[in-house]
Amino acid sequence: MDLGIKGKSAIVCAASKGLGRACAWSLAREGVDLTICARGKGALEQTAAEIRKAFGVKVNALALDVTTPDGRAQLLAACPQPDILVNNAGGPPPGDFRNWSREDWIKALDANMLTPIELIKATIDPMIARRFGRIVNITSGAVKFPIPELGMSNGARTGLTGFVAGLSRQVARHNVTINNLLPGAFLTDRLQSNFEANARKQGVPAETIKEARAKTIPAQRYGEPAEFGDACAYLCSAQAGYVVGQNFLLDGGAYPGTF
Repeated sequence: MDLGIKGKSAIVCAASKGLGRACAWSLAREGVDLTICARGKGALEQTAAEIRKAFGVKVNALALDVTTPDGRAQLLAACPQPDILVNNAGGPPPGDFRNWSREDWIKALDANMLTPIELIKATIDPMIARRFGRIVNITSGAVKFPIPELGMSNGARTGLTGFVAGLSRQVARHNVTINNLLPGAFLTDRLQSNFEANARKQGVPAETIKEARAKTIPAQRYGEPAEFGDACAYLCSAQAGYVVGQNFLLDGGAYPGTF
């Protein structure tokens, strides 16, 4: 299916690896020109080169920290009026809330709530004027089923979700949509590092942890980043103009609720 976004421009944050990279890849396959960012220059430039070679689209790669005002300023200077915005940033570390300081909380909110809001604020009015805009926030399955040791992520991402629920319905009449993608367990470097950390704590091989976790997922496997990227591309499509303020959970059936 032609998604109707060839020639559009997109900002994709944290796009050098994992789910952000997968979103950039799927959008580029549809003919979207990209401005991508990440903190690590080497992996980012490699991703940009691979996308250019595969699809022939324009890719502007910026090594920066999008959670800072300077980083956002650089990003928006490179692409001030994107048609598509994919918000993404690494989550805060796990732990016990008793050990988290106010500064820890502010850092989590900056990365996973306030940065997406700032980027939305900077780009949404031109989308409204052009009568086309697609904003996708990569949040977490923890928005629907909180993970006890990820309290800062639970709080910050749920705050963003509440904000989007209201704003998305204000701008939908302009053919501007805002939705959230909620990943469960996808095979990324971050997930592998979690396996390794838990393995060290338990004194068992990381592969043991990995296999045990997969058995808890009804699909009996982990998600592939490409599956996530394609879901993002659909939400950014011309056909998705009637999808407004939704939380699209991709977790292999791990969430047990009816709604």
